[in-house]
Amino acid sequence: MAVRQDLNVAIAEFTELKQQLERDSLVLSVLKQLQEFDRAIKDYNTALLEKKYVAAARHLEKARSSLKTLESRKGFELKVLKALGTELTVQTQNMLYHLGEEWRQMVLWKLPPSKEISSAETVMQTELHLRTMPLKEDQIAGSPVASVLQAFAVLGELHTRLKLFGQLLLKYILKPLISYPSLRPLLEEQPDTVVLHFESAEPNLEHPSPMEVFGKITLVLEVLHKHLLNVSLDECGENDKDSRVVLAEMLGDMVWEEVSGCLIQECLVYSIPANSSKLEQYVEVIKSTEEFEKSLKNMGFLKGDATDLLKYARNVNSHFANKKCQDVIVAARKLMTSEIHNTVKITPDSSVAIPKLPDPGAGDNLKMQKASKMLHNELINLENETKLSQQTFSLPTCHISVSVEKLMELAYQTLVEATTSTDQCCIQLFYSVRNIFHLFYDVVPIYHKENLQKLPQLAAIHHNNCMYIAHHLLTLGHQFRYCLTNILYDGAATFVDLVPGFRRLGLECFLAQMRVQKGELLERLSSARNFSNMDNEENYSAANKAARQVLHQLKRLGKVWQDVLPVNIYCKAMGTLLNTALSEIINRITALEVRGDSPPW
Repeated sequence: MAVRQDLNVAIAEFTELKQQLERDSLVLSVLKQLQEFDRAIKDYNTALLEKKYVAAARHLEKARSSLKTLESRKGFELKVLKALGTELTVQTQNMLYHLGEEWRQMVLWKLPPSKEISSAETVMQTELHLRTMPLKEDQIAGSPVASVLQAFAVLGELHTRLKLFGQLLLKYILKPLISYPSLRPLLEEQPDTVVLHFESAEPNLEHPSPMEVFGKITLVLEVLHKHLLNVSLDECGENDKDSRVVLAEMLGDMVWEEVSGCLIQECLVYSIPANSSKLEQYVEVIKSTEEFEKSLKNMGFLKGDATDLLKYARNVNSHFANKKCQDVIVAARKLMTSEIHNTVKITPDSSVAIPKLPDPGAGDNLKMQKASKMLHNELINLENETKLSQQTFSLPTCHISVSVEKLMELAYQTLVEATTSTDQCCIQLFYSVRNIFHLFYDVVPIYHKENLQKLPQLAAIHHNNCMYIAHHLLTLGHQFRYCLTNILYDGAATFVDLVPGFRRLGLECFLAQMRVQKGELLERLSSARNFSNMDNEENYSAANKAARQVLHQLKRLGKVWQDVLPVNIYCKAMGTLLNTALSEIINRITALEVRGDSPPW
């Protein structure tokens, strides 16, 4: 029993001593961390006084690490930790203030008073001053620029500072150089400073050439690379080769997306040729874009393969087709919304003036053989038939709108352009021409609705316009069938399906106008008092007035329609209206005899 009691006492003493040892070890560990924090702060202050910013930043981070270790110990809280945290925050802000001052001395911006860039004159007030310092690739600490930037990296502020610099660079230098052709970057070298500012020159073109813009951007980035950004930094704040990054690459990652987008929208878009004959000249733009990106990669601003900028330049055929189609639709819509009453006389001998179509290529021999065989068979068949007049299928003499004549010329010219384009572009242009006629069908009746209802001459012109378009649509596809891409050869290159719709569109408009004129004739005759009791002066006067109004209306219609409508349509229209008036008069007079009233004679 005594032995057991002694054993229990020994165990209790051992447990107590063990706990006391753990407490003492924890106290020693805390004291060691406090000592390290204190030593780090002292070393930081010493390094900061000597302007050894990288060392100061690392001592500050070491103090931060010691404080985090102290705060992570559960069950052992010290009131002093709060004071240490406050001290660390104060010293960090003090360090950032000193670094900020150094950065402002190295990179000084002089910006225009207005925050909004509204003109080239506003941008002219921008200046960027860079303090020149010799850089040594293998002695980062020896360069003030590298020292300040590396200290920012250690403190985790490098991205913030560089992002702000990138935003100013974009807003006040890079984007204005792209948007305003008159701006030119100027470099002024002083003993210890390089000043980048602008001069203004009269632009040769409304939109600058890509080569000119690339040269401006390259000049600016070369200056920045030479005096500021050619610095290799440790992004993690540790001496690790794998974590090192070139400052130019970091800035490129931040600004390149916006720069390339601006270059595309403000520069490359306007360099796309307006017609296919100039596509070969666009090779120079592609080469200059490649050289521009190559120079940026050499300076470290870009990495990897071709960017969106180069992809856009190389995809010129697609962009040309899109631009051409857009221009065609815009031009067509402008013609459709112009005045209808400006007309031109069309005769059976009239034709749309188009360039001679190119001969199909050597690869189209089979197609040509088929075409020749078909044409030969048709000629043989026609020889056995009675020959028709040369004007059998011609459009009769009439007047159409000048805008519609130009619209058809636009359609022909676009199809001619399609014959010399790539397959994809050819298809897009062909369907753009079809879209022109779909747009006409939808836009013109709505846009000119009020005038077409009120003015009989415009209704007649619109009727002729629709018939003129339908007439050309009958053979438009056939004329270009053998010159377009093979994809459109087998029956797809046709406009015949649009013909019934256009004929119906013109006919419905003119018939609606005919109904309006019939209604007006009947309304005037309704005031003739049924032509009864012509001996009565008032009745005679009313009937005479109604007859004169009818004659005046018919003469007016004859005057506005005679030179506009084809002769056969004019005769049918006027005959129908005259028949309406005479039938109404005869019906009213015969009705008097049926009722037993006295007829007018």
